[in-house]
Amino acid sequence: MATDAPPPDGTSPAGPVQPTTEAFVAVQASPEFAELRRSHRSFAFPLTIAFVTWYLLYVLLCNYAGGFMATKVVGNINMALVLGLAQFATTFLIAWLYSRHAATKLDPKADAIKSRMEADV
Repeated sequence: MATDAPPPDGTSPAGPVQPTTEAFVAVQASPEFAELRRSHRSFAFPLTIAFVTWYLLYVLLCNYAGGFMATKVVGNINMALVLGLAQFATTFLIAWLYSRHAATKLDPKADAIKSRMEADV
């Protein structure tokens, strides 16, 4: 039994229905999208700057503060090893923080924009 109704998954026989270029431009200019972009940038940029600064500080300490970096902390573990391992810890911490921020702040806003665009098609 043939029907002209589109499938329930939002696709057409020719493939998924896409919003027009004008619809994307309109959403990009909307205050809602500007808020999403601001929320992302206000989180990502400061953390990126902080991490790059922390990484460069580690490299500079390794090159120019050999005595400090060779300081024994416990047994054969020195400051260079402790700070090097802290680089890994901060990388995972930042990834976890961003994941949490995206899930609570960015994803709901992005989903609302996406839903509205899909409903308009």
